[in-house]
Amino acid sequence: MNSPEQPLPTFDEVLLCTPQTSAEQVGLFLRRCLIPCHGGSKIYTMLYADELSYEVSCRAEELFQHLQCYSSSYRLIILCNCERENSYLPSAFSHCKVHMIPQRARADIQQYLQHHFRVAQPSSSAAAVFKEHMCVGIVSSKRAGMGK
Repeated sequence: MNSPEQPLPTFDEVLLCTPQTSAEQVGLFLRRCLIPCHGGSKIYTMLYADELSYEVSCRAEELFQHLQCYSSSYRLIILCNCERENSYLPSAFSHCKVHMIPQRARADIQQYLQHHFRVAQPSSSAAAVFKEHMCVGIVSSKRAGMGK
């Protein structure tokens, strides 16, 4: 975010974890992160790693320990909910824990995201539905099941 020209993470750099995330998905992600290739210096991020099942978390830690010997220059961020920091994976990596507070103002973050998510040429696309021709949007409601 130091420059608006810096790209957003690509699909292979981010793993959004849920209780249904499989050990195979986590394994593929860790292999991309820890086995050196000519892909440049990507920053890999596991989001909500605290939501992984106990079994998947155990297998992920074992695989990480095994693959870590292949590269000493990997860049991996594991983001967790601070209320669930006692889950298996956050506990296993607690020696690396860093409490993080966003360093940028909310308006700066929003402006950076708007720069990357704005459709260049407004056309008859779904982006016309969202404010200022954004190609993504969040629809929420305080009442469940209201046709979102």
